Amino acid sequence: MILSVDGVEFAYKSRKILNNIKFEVKKGEVVSILGINGAGKSTLLKCINKILKPKRGTILIDNFDINKLDNYVLAKRVGYVPQRAEGNYMTVFDAVLLGRKPHIKWEVSERDIELTHKVLKLMNLEDYALRYTNELSGGELQKVIIARALVQEPQILLIDEPTNNLDLKNQLEVMRIVRDILKSQNIASIVVMHDLNLALRFSDKFIMLKDGKIFAEGGKEVISPENIEEVYGVRVHVDEYKGIPIVVPI
Repeated sequence: MILSVDGVEFAYKSRKILNNIKFEVKKGEVVSILGINGAGKSTLLKCINKILKPKRGTILIDNFDINKLDNYVLAKRVGYVPQRAEGNYMTVFDAVLLGRKPHIKWEVSERDIELTHKVLKLMNLEDYALRYTNELSGGELQKVIIARALVQEPQILLIDEPTNNLDLKNQLEVMRIVRDILKSQNIASIVVMHDLNLALRFSDKFIMLKDGKIFAEGGKEVISPENIEEVYGVRVHVDEYKGIPIVVPI
């Protein structure tokens, strides 16, 4: 296992957000974290990335306790795409190249430049390379932030709502590209998703959170009408089209 989360608890002051969270992730596995707003999904990602410190529990990456890894070493192993990002007076190329920072010792290498060009091409951002990030739309900026995390070459990629601000075409395009890269490079990923149908199309495993606890965990079988009604409070049918499960609200 590349990631092991065992008994993690987190609270904001007296309000408990995560309670006894336990799960494991394999290399190359795409895991979707599902649940209503406030269920603790984003908080969980921040705990794994050491942005927040759990009150209890352990988080191991490749059998190393993250609390014993300095931030520089952790940045080589974990990429993080936040839910929201702001543009600035930096070109798209430089913004993506910044993802190589944990690997740069003295100066930018030819490999750093080559990887940046490669990821820009994969994300269909070549034409944006010399544009400033504060000139981009929200969807375009989201693709840049994902590209920056990918060029980092992490062992684990954490993504908080990857399709945020993206139209339908770009949602499908970005999820396909990201999944292909994760699979080809054997990178594990934990993705916070709100769209159950996108999650079903692109994920291998699902963790449903409710009231800060894991309500259900497993393969596509856990995305059942009963579990969805219990977690989201919405009645649905789960049908299938060309082998892909589809959630349809009643």
